[in-house]
Amino acid sequence: MPTSSAAVTTGAARDVSPGVDPCVVAYIAASGLVLLLLMLLGLALRLAQIEWLSMPPDFFYEMMTAHGVGMVGIAGLAGAGIMWHFLSRYVRLSRGILVANLVLFLAGVAMILAAVFFGGFGGAWTFLYPLPATSGGVWEPGAAGLYLGGLLVVGVGFLLFFLDAGRAIIAEYGGLGAALGWPVLAGSRRARLPEPAVVASTMVVIVNTLGLISGAAILGISLINIALPSFVIDPLMAKNMTYFFGHVFVNATIYMTVIAVYEILPGYAGREWSASKPFLWAWTASTILVLIAFPHHLLMDFVMPRWSLVVGQIASYTAGLPVLVVTAYGALTLVYRSGIRWDAASSLLFLSMFGWAAGIVPAIIDATIRVNLVMHNTMWVPGHFHFYLLLGMAAMVFGFMYHLGHDRQARTAMLDRLAVWLFAVGGLGFALVFLYSGKEGVPRRWAVHLPEWVAYDRLASLFGCAVIAAVLVFALRFLVRVPRLIAMR
Repeated sequence: MPTSSAAVTTGAARDVSPGVDPCVVAYIAASGLVLLLLMLLGLALRLAQIEWLSMPPDFFYEMMTAHGVGMVGIAGLAGAGIMWHFLSRYVRLSRGILVANLVLFLAGVAMILAAVFFGGFGGAWTFLYPLPATSGGVWEPGAAGLYLGGLLVVGVGFLLFFLDAGRAIIAEYGGLGAALGWPVLAGSRRARLPEPAVVASTMVVIVNTLGLISGAAILGISLINIALPSFVIDPLMAKNMTYFFGHVFVNATIYMTVIAVYEILPGYAGREWSASKPFLWAWTASTILVLIAFPHHLLMDFVMPRWSLVVGQIASYTAGLPVLVVTAYGALTLVYRSGIRWDAASSLLFLSMFGWAAGIVPAIIDATIRVNLVMHNTMWVPGHFHFYLLLGMAAMVFGFMYHLGHDRQARTAMLDRLAVWLFAVGGLGFALVFLYSGKEGVPRRWAVHLPEWVAYDRLASLFGCAVIAAVLVFALRFLVRVPRLIAMR
């Protein structure tokens, strides 16, 4: 396994990715299939709101829980697969940990699905203490315990994954600070310039390790509370711990998948993407800002200390901007007058820059305290995260899927071109309908919609169908290449 100490650029993307680990193939194949299934689940929720599909409210919330927690989890799994694939070029990662994370993920998912579809758990993915244990008789405490236990098992797998990545980075670079390029920023002439993939991975290791520890702690506390109701803690502290974990983990998914842009797009453009000083400063700034921006989820909790809400609002304005700016600008300069050949992989990776950049704007708007008071419980919120996760993170994942085992010299099939356009137009329309619905005051998380909201739901359903049709093509294209990828190993 390579441990490159000389390479400081990532312009060597190949026509066919050699040596793709079968476990990485499994990560990405599972991610593509589950994303498709969860999108179908989301479409079913929309069809139920317009009464084109009969769905009792209790079952609606069970489906919503599965959709939400499933999307967060599978985004993390896809990001981990991409991060491991490229980071393993520069450091010695443990394949055993990669396999263990997948096994624990599948075991945890089985527990979660059993809790939702057999136990009737429908408390949404945020599992706010002490709500899972106080369902008012809708589900039994055992179902809540199974759900929280499944999340804990999944979290332990991811924690092992990131601890191993941190170990490998420290062993190769001498420390996490060196892997973020701090000696270079300090002006050391002997300092080794880290590769962009290593810088991004190091940031993710830092923030996700802290976030997962927080999440595991509150899950453990919640499980004790279910077994021993007399054991209680401050609900506000529990909410802070929950949203610190959730905010960090969801944001880290896009920081993992953007590694695909750094590693693949330069090969299409025939240019290099090096870790310049602005690049290093941006990733260091985002490391700090992502960790302190989570209070924007708590702006409606008036008992929160005022200073924390102010810090959260300010950090939210800037948390994603440093990395986004250097990445989007880098992608634009990379492509400009490069003679790049556009195929499905390069198109989706470039589209992801738009999805990330545009999707962060409504998030920043919602992080404004006065706006948040009005918009937080409307469709605006799912609008902003569907925007940057669908057209940003997911586009990176699908671009990576096309890259694996794909010959860049071959002609791009008309079906692939159509699928990319369907995905772009459908995804944009889907997200914009969410945002406009929120602007019109349509509430989120309602199983039953009023007649005046139905038009938005119908339009969103049409755009959702376009996205699903495109993703079906992406997934099938990758699955037919799986035997070839495994044979290359």
